[in-house]
Formats: sequence, structure tokens, C-alpha cells
Amino acid sequence: MQELVNIFVKSIFMENMIFAYFLGMCSFLAVSKSVKTATGLGIAVIFVLVITLPVNYLIYKYVLLPGALSWLSPQFADLDLSFLSFIIFIAVVASITQLVEMVVEKFTPALYSSLGIFLPLIAVNCAILGGSLFMQERGYETLGQATTFAFGSGVGWFLAIVSLAAIREKLKYSNIPAPLRGLGITFIVVGLMGIAFMSFMGIKL
Repeated sequence: MQELVNIFVKSIFMENMIFAYFLGMCSFLAVSKSVKTATGLGIAVIFVLVITLPVNYLIYKYVLLPGALSWLSPQFADLDLSFLSFIIFIAVVASITQLVEMVVEKFTPALYSSLGIFLPLIAVNCAILGGSLFMQERGYETLGQATTFAFGSGVGWFLAIVSLAAIREKLKYSNIPAPLRGLGITFIVVGLMGIAFMSFMGIKL
């Protein structure tokens, strides 16, 4: 249990997808103009991560790894399909994203309209694919570890985009110099938030 808690906390703060690895910056900057829209996209990202990463973990462990297909037949013991991992991960992410898009359009059309093109673009959100690639690189031993990492990474991305959206809503009432209005002041705020999150990197778990 302690190991799962460590993975969860690290993926939110010390290894935040936005502030540690700069993954998913395009939608992070574009959809963070209002808290409501940012919350909707953040929840969608959490959902996609929690579904796709465990699925990719199972596919990687029981199909793609060298010798993973030995459970089918001993003659597949030397088969190595790991070179297909990248394209398989992308296919799984795209499929789950399509499902999320249909669900959001069906039950919350207002949120679907406000998210616009950025909802289907979750399929190419590098934070989603990055989660699966980090899972592969770090070699998590159990499905629980992979799922915990997925949930923590999603929560970290959610906190980042909602926090930025809240700040940007407050900035509308601030007296900002004309050259810095819009993305200019947003880049400065994101940089300061990144520096703030760097303080968590000194924590040893």
C-alpha cells in the first residue's frame, strides 16, 4: 500500500505531466480560459488515462513483451512484439478517446461545445501517450501500480489546468500591460507555477 501511495503522490507533484515533463501543453494553454471548461477537460483526461494505461499495461505484459505469448503455446516463447508497442498504445488511446467524446456529446452537450476541437485532440494529447510510455519505461510490476500511476498523473494534470484557469479568470480583472495580455501573462504564470512545483522535487518518498 505504501508503494502505491508513493507512486500516486509522486505522479501528482514530483513528476507532474505538465510542470515536470511539459506534456499536454497545447490543450493546457488553450482550454484554461475558464474553470468550468478546464474542469471538464481535466476529468476527461483522468478518465482516458485511467482506462487506457491499464489496458496498455495488460497488452504490453501479456502480448508484446518478449516471450509474453508463451501462455498461448511454447512455440511463441521466443516471439518479441515489443516493436509494435508504440502503434498499439496510440490505437488504444484513440479508441478510448472516441468513446469519451461520444459520452460527453450525449450527456453534456454544453461542455462538448465549449471544449470544441480539443476534446477529440485528447487522442493526440502527449500526456496520455506519455503515461503509457512511462509505464513501459519504468516497468511497473502490477496492474495496481500502473493504474495508480495513471490516476495520479491524471489528477496532476487536472490540478494544473484548473489552477491555471482559476488564475486566468482572476487576471481578467487585473491591470496588465497591453503587450503581456493574453498568452504573454499566461506564459509567465505557467513558469511561476512550474517553479512552485519544482519545490516538491526535493521530497524523498
